Amino acid sequence: MSDFEEPRESSDHWLAETHVVENMPPALENENFYTSDRALCESVSRECAGWAEGELRDFGALTGSPEMVELGFQANANKPELRSHDRFGNRIDEVRFHPAYHRLMQVSIEHGLHSSHWADPRPGAHVARAAKFYMQSQVEAGHGCPITMTSAAIPALRHQNEVFDRWAPRIMARDYDPRNVTHEEKSGLTIGMAMTEKQGGSDVRSNSTVAHPVASGGPGEAYELVGHKYFVSAPMCDAFLVLAQAPRGLSCFLLPRWRPDGLKNAMQIQRLKDKMGNVSNASSEIELRGAIAWMVGEEGRGVPTIIDMVAMTRFDCMVGSSAGMRQAVSQATHHCANRSAFGKRLDDQPLMQNVLADLAIEHEAALAMTMRIARALDHRDDSKEDLLVRIGTAIGKYWICKRTPGHAYEAMECIGGSGVIEECIMPRLFRESPINAIWEGSGNVQCLDVLRAMRKNKGSLEVFLGEVEQARGGDARLDAFLDSLENELLDQEGLEYRARRVVGRMALAFQGALLVQSGPGAVADAFCASRLAGEGSGWLYGDLPRGVDCRAIIERARCHSS
Repeated sequence: MSDFEEPRESSDHWLAETHVVENMPPALENENFYTSDRALCESVSRECAGWAEGELRDFGALTGSPEMVELGFQANANKPELRSHDRFGNRIDEVRFHPAYHRLMQVSIEHGLHSSHWADPRPGAHVARAAKFYMQSQVEAGHGCPITMTSAAIPALRHQNEVFDRWAPRIMARDYDPRNVTHEEKSGLTIGMAMTEKQGGSDVRSNSTVAHPVASGGPGEAYELVGHKYFVSAPMCDAFLVLAQAPRGLSCFLLPRWRPDGLKNAMQIQRLKDKMGNVSNASSEIELRGAIAWMVGEEGRGVPTIIDMVAMTRFDCMVGSSAGMRQAVSQATHHCANRSAFGKRLDDQPLMQNVLADLAIEHEAALAMTMRIARALDHRDDSKEDLLVRIGTAIGKYWICKRTPGHAYEAMECIGGSGVIEECIMPRLFRESPINAIWEGSGNVQCLDVLRAMRKNKGSLEVFLGEVEQARGGDARLDAFLDSLENELLDQEGLEYRARRVVGRMALAFQGALLVQSGPGAVADAFCASRLAGEGSGWLYGDLPRGVDCRAIIERARCHSS
């Protein structure tokens, strides 16, 4: 009889079990996103939001829970879908989202990520809110877009008192209502933004959408808008701040999805964008066919009006990119602490230590700058702090968002092949990484905005230099870098051509000054050596110079929940 006819007694065992799964890191879950992040805890205390410690600790436990992590994956695995018409042929312009997206929106709004800093404007309010937004962004970045825009609409709407009084209470309410019904039927509202058009992009003064006054026209009055918008994020928001050409120039308008008579407004969604990242969030192209809207601010002053909204969305780009860096560092350090190769644990190997420490330094520097601007936002009644917000947001938005894609890629490489598999969060972080650099004004726009602030916002450069000069004497390498930067700023020849170099060096000076004054010694020393003294490549992670205490930096960056 053959072997096939009479198998050996143990064959089912050796055919079924080919290997033992070992040397694979456990899932990184049930981590408190607040208590496990030492840099965040210290920045909250340093920037005057220590009073929020309890609620931040609770929110950190929520955002680090397996339930929330799973919601992030589900929201991104199920893209929003456009239903332009119902089954009877009626135009409805409805975008449908996965329940996970709605749950994420609900959590963010119920915890005040869209309004707590406006509803209770005490010292540290912006800092505490930024800390929450930073933690929630690590769960899922896409839904943060409508949260950001809803938050940022408040300062723009203040330009028109009667519009503000009518809309602001429900915008700041902590009620999320995703129903496709009129804003009058809701207790809580979300706000979007529609600025750019096909022919102009960031050059909004070339907008062709026209606003026709319904009656006499003017601030607070009704207009009918005719035209298009090429990039409208979160088109299911209840209303949008829009730019259009009025008789006396480009003006700002509040455009609701529903008319006062309860009929659907003449805002038609043409299609949803098929984006590489930020896929849980719907972004759309729309046509405006006589849509009713109300003018906000002075006629012909649309850009200065809406820029108050844009400034806040740009700040949130800093927060979101810092959050992406934090999640990448958490994933990379966790993996390398739980996996061995060539006879040693990965984070015990010198070259990997160099990479991990460098990634951690970048995150700490980004967070320090972001939270310093958050504190300045809490004190905009102080003219110096207001000027620091003006110039510092443009610097930070450029540099932090620009550094994030390389950071995400390098963290992915630390994890190796498993890091490119969709079951890992790293592919999503990588796809998200360029978004904040491109949206709300790309890198060149930010650099030119820094130059504009120097020219038009008198004292902004002096305030910036005064801020970084506070650290002088703390590190000789920083002092030398500041001397070099000041000489470069004095040279006005070809300044626009050199703007990226100049703004990048301003960012490094800002980050270095903050870390030297309040960062841990190992991080500040490594930053000054690698970023300011020219001992590293400056762009390639894992090129820290000798003498850096990599182990201390990595240990600080790893998740340590309490």
